Amino acid sequence: MTTQTLPRTTSAWVGLARTGPDAAQAPAVVAAVYRLWLVAFALKMLGSSWDMSWHFKWLRDDLAPPHLLNTAGTVIVVVLVLFQAYHDVGVDALAKRLMVGGTATFLVAIPIDILNHRINGLDITAWSASHALLYIGTAFMLLGVARGYWISTPPSRARVLISAAIWGFFLENVLFPSQHQEYGVLSLESWRAGAPTAEPILLEFAAGQIGRQVDDIAVQGFALPVGPWVYPAWVVGAALLTLVAARAFVGARWTATAIAASYLAYRLVMWGLLAGTGFPKSIPPFLLLAGAVVIDLVFLAFAARGAKALIPRQAGPERLTVKTSGSGLVPALAVAVLGAAIATAATAGAAWLQDFVIGTPPIDYAAFGYGFAALALGWALIAAVTRPRQAA
Repeated sequence: MTTQTLPRTTSAWVGLARTGPDAAQAPAVVAAVYRLWLVAFALKMLGSSWDMSWHFKWLRDDLAPPHLLNTAGTVIVVVLVLFQAYHDVGVDALAKRLMVGGTATFLVAIPIDILNHRINGLDITAWSASHALLYIGTAFMLLGVARGYWISTPPSRARVLISAAIWGFFLENVLFPSQHQEYGVLSLESWRAGAPTAEPILLEFAAGQIGRQVDDIAVQGFALPVGPWVYPAWVVGAALLTLVAARAFVGARWTATAIAASYLAYRLVMWGLLAGTGFPKSIPPFLLLAGAVVIDLVFLAFAARGAKALIPRQAGPERLTVKTSGSGLVPALAVAVLGAAIATAATAGAAWLQDFVIGTPPIDYAAFGYGFAALALGWALIAAVTRPRQAA
């Protein structure tokens, strides 16, 4: 079915919105809907990338251009969720709950965040509770989209690529708060070098909130408000776990590496655009790529041996509808823990190398252990859920 079955007049589009697609239109409408999801997330991602850099240069403004760009994506999201949820287009019950719940959480978080800024002032840190609600809402939204697209689209190379792109958006959402350290470390360095990238009014406001003049302590509190343990623990425990989930969900070789490399390529493009237009610079997390490669190698190693009970080649959502076999669970968990250990070690080594070559945010290397614990537990859960099942 092609897009030729889509409405061609305004009245027909209005009718489609009211009644939903008929059987002949359904495949084309599903394809169009999920293309619009990609547009929406692209707008939101561009807005969030610009927003982080913006907040390291100027005071916060509810109607700042990055916020408006993100809002444009959110408007599309709301329209799509209402349409899909009302007419059951390209979703099942779980996908619908994830989409609706995630969107509702995100929308509720917006006034909470605005109120938080009104009460607490700058609240520059990306790690605040009100900001966390935005990330959590987006995460559930993306999980719903990933599942809905997968179950409503016939198997094809396009399904693999678009599913990987959706997980790429998920990775960007997960890594957004850690960009605070990646911008903050350079912001602090620029201040100490006598050439601050933040406008004076921003630094004065940040210092005034803690009752100080603009000095090193005030700028450090603004630029690096969380401890050095947060960054390594988050990159391993959250970002690498996202890549494990993506690899298990999509099932294609080198999924984790491709997503990580694409994310880093995007960050480099945005780095050039933002730096070229006078916005503050950041340090992209190149260390992520080492862990991604290890994740793919672990999946490939056991798949190549035919040990599909350990790491399945393909683990789409439809695999969750059959009964579980009791065999192979312990080896699957052992592989998950081993994979987590190797991926953590590779990421820690890559962090040391990146710090030596171009620098990193402050890192407490012992905190990689916290990340390992989260990654091992999450990977074990994914392995338990996605290992092959015996049909009822």
